[in-house]
Amino acid sequence: MHICQKETGFSMKQISKLEAILWSIALPGFSQLLMGSYIKGILFVILEFIINVNSHFNQAIMYSFLGEMEKAHLVTNYQWLMFYPCVYMFAMWDSFRMAMPAHEKFSFLPFVFGAYFVTVGLMYSPKLLLFGIYFGPVFLPMIFLIPGLGIGFLIKFIIASKSKLGS
Repeated sequence: MHICQKETGFSMKQISKLEAILWSIALPGFSQLLMGSYIKGILFVILEFIINVNSHFNQAIMYSFLGEMEKAHLVTNYQWLMFYPCVYMFAMWDSFRMAMPAHEKFSFLPFVFGAYFVTVGLMYSPKLLLFGIYFGPVFLPMIFLIPGLGIGFLIKFIIASKSKLGS
């Protein structure tokens, strides 16, 4: 576990990387608030609400979990929702970074590629069927997260391996 320091030198609350990720999944900004980074935490929470409300994402999530994918598609404002993957994944990475040891490298790669792939999944969600199934604007981007994380971890592993060989 890593102890985070504010720029002012005051000690921040110590949390694990797992706790940071889980609170960020619950709501972007929660981990930052827990660690004492109040400005960033409040900013992420506000961005979450602005994007969520304007994209009608909660309604889309509700319809998706009820199996009403067409309704989820119809209520979604894609122009607003396109901001969500990058803000969400960046807030998650930021909390992870704040909780990780300083010597850890390339941890951003799975988050970055996750954000890229979720965004692409969101763009294809109105039309793409997988195995003849329409997953809609909530579940298709979640499915796209899996290869995004996989590619990010693979690139992280390759870069870390090459940098060890060069040392």
